[in-house]
Amino acid sequence: MHRPLTGLTSKNIVREMLAGVTLLAIAIPLNIGYAQIAGLPATAGLYALVVPTIVYALVVSSRQLVASPDAAAAALVASSIGGLAAAGSEDYLAMAMAQAIICGILFVLLAVFKLGFLANFLSKPILIGFVGGLALDILVSQVAKMLGISIDSGGEFVDKVVGVFGGLGSTNLYALAISVFAVVVLLAGKRFLKMVPWALVVMIVATVVVLVADLGDRGVAVLGEVPAGAPQLTWPMLDWQTWLLLIPSALALTMVTTAEGLLVSRSYGEKRHYRTSPNRDLLAFGVANVAAGAQGSFAVGSSTSRTAAMDQAGSRTQLPSLVLAVGTLLLLLFGTGLLEDIPSPAIGAIVGVAILPLLGFREFRALWHQDRFEFSIGAVCFLTTLFVGSIAGILVAFVLALVNIAKRASNPAIDVLAADGSPTASLLDPAATGAMTAPGVVVIRMAAPMFFANGDAFAGAVRRAVRAPGAGVVQHVVIDMEAVTDADVTAAESFEGLTDWLRSEGVTLSFSRLRAAARPRLERLGILAGQHIFETNRAALDALRTDDARNQLREQQ
Repeated sequence: MHRPLTGLTSKNIVREMLAGVTLLAIAIPLNIGYAQIAGLPATAGLYALVVPTIVYALVVSSRQLVASPDAAAAALVASSIGGLAAAGSEDYLAMAMAQAIICGILFVLLAVFKLGFLANFLSKPILIGFVGGLALDILVSQVAKMLGISIDSGGEFVDKVVGVFGGLGSTNLYALAISVFAVVVLLAGKRFLKMVPWALVVMIVATVVVLVADLGDRGVAVLGEVPAGAPQLTWPMLDWQTWLLLIPSALALTMVTTAEGLLVSRSYGEKRHYRTSPNRDLLAFGVANVAAGAQGSFAVGSSTSRTAAMDQAGSRTQLPSLVLAVGTLLLLLFGTGLLEDIPSPAIGAIVGVAILPLLGFREFRALWHQDRFEFSIGAVCFLTTLFVGSIAGILVAFVLALVNIAKRASNPAIDVLAADGSPTASLLDPAATGAMTAPGVVVIRMAAPMFFANGDAFAGAVRRAVRAPGAGVVQHVVIDMEAVTDADVTAAESFEGLTDWLRSEGVTLSFSRLRAAARPRLERLGILAGQHIFETNRAALDALRTDDARNQLREQQ
């Protein structure tokens, strides 16, 4: 049974509290930046750290996963809602809230019906490409902010790049100096003193410099007034057509968060030796997103970077998240005046450095060396997301996932087995020379279910085994069915054609090691009709060791 704050003891409570202070220092500047990416006020980012964080921490099974809006989610919000309403308008905020609520409902449905496995369609190359495309789009906007250049942050990627290059002549040197300082400190600090909340240090120092040097009057943009007060319970008032328009983007957000969130949750659970429940984690994302949408925030996902920071700080409970919620609430009640003069170039630098790892250059390089096809999948997803849009990117991602599955399933391992059951020859190579298990007998194993993508490939492999040069006269084929857990109508049709061909060639057919669970379906599809079934391959070879035995089996068929 789940208990909130599992793992908290009197011995680690101080460490967990200190980790919470560190999380607060990391989250405040980042969430302000992510809200700006999403085209929302700073309060939208801060509100996500209060009620949604509390309900998530009390429901989730993971002891360490940190929930928060992240860069990818913020970019998805901006790209999906930017074409429906003007960024910063009341309708825009209402749509972002509605989108979060829809995400929450989808998460709850995934948890109730145990459909989290659907996120497995988003393989690593797809996630790398999708998130990398979003990250590069974000980075261009942040570079403009760091240079003090005004561009349309809700525009297309190409328009943003053109805007940045076209505005280089109007670069604000003070903004550039703040950005350079921030980037140097953040990168150096990340390398040498990881435990220091450098984002907070940069934000404080940059704000002091702006106030002392009066840089606000010299063209350096600042955050501006942040309304004080705790988040209020509300509801987005939109017509039902607008709610329907938000479903595709909410589905994209849900699937990306599911894939990343469950993976991170499971990995830390395995690393720190505690059990996690995927469906409970999905439920936690659901209630957190409904809470976010009902109190003026936007979609909440998992934060890999903050989770890693908490793990490095020694945290093994959800107490830091509760400390974060309390600290943010106090800031909203009593300290919003401290946020007004934060320079936008510093926020841009903080967000820019935070999303650099999301660009995926290192991962793409690894994919290039490991598997060129998977690299091409990631690259297509990256380019589609970047140049066409996030929704198109997620649709292409699912299509590519299906293509990848079909490609791999269409070429399963198909081998001729030796008498001891070990593979002696692969039948995937059309030019492969023949091999027999015993004189006149070939035992063939396909290590996959039989379905439309591989039915013809299997039939072709059996034909090659019978006719391969050097095979001698094949009189009997035994198909090892141990790995065949299922079949479909298309595969059954291909198998029927193979059976007719074998009969015309004077080759008998039988099966071995048939799975009991698969037998009813295989019989219903007609695959087993009239064929002898042996318990083991050895039994098949013993039964077929003489010509008389083979002829007797041929007569029975």
